[in-house]
Amino acid sequence: MKLRKLLSLKMWSRLFRNSWQYVISPEVALTDKLLFTVPVLLYWVLPDVMPFLPIDDIGVTMLLTGWFVSRMDRKYPALRAGR
Repeated sequence: MKLRKLLSLKMWSRLFRNSWQYVISPEVALTDKLLFTVPVLLYWVLPDVMPFLPIDDIGVTMLLTGWFVSRMDRKYPALRAGR
């Protein structure tokens, strides 16, 4: 990702909006939803499990959100086209 795109508020707002739409969508499998939500929630609740990881909670959430949305866009293209 280019630095300019990485710092784009428009890109991050799209990613967070799309991630929420995938999480609440009944067409997305529960395992796909859990693959995203469980690590994020665990890291927010238990950040001391990995004390030497120099990334803040929001950084982990942003990385996982980008990964989750790109994966769901490829796996469920019909949902992506509906937006």
